[in-house]
Amino acid sequence: METISKVRSVGGSLMVRIPKDVIKSESIRDGEIVKIRVEKVKRSLFGACKGVGSLKYHERFSDFD
Repeated sequence: METISKVRSVGGSLMVRIPKDVIKSESIRDGEIVKIRVEKVKRSLFGACKGVGSLKYHERFSDFD
């Protein structure tokens, strides 16, 4: 199974949380050894410009009147 998790700092180490649904589907138990493949995920810019272009015509050009 594959999932995306955020890396967090804990003390002097980095930690990745395994989501509950992955734990259930893979039957992972405390103390078991698991294999983890690390791969950086590019952040999506989808939604980064939220609201751009949403102004009405008169709001956009009112400064130029």
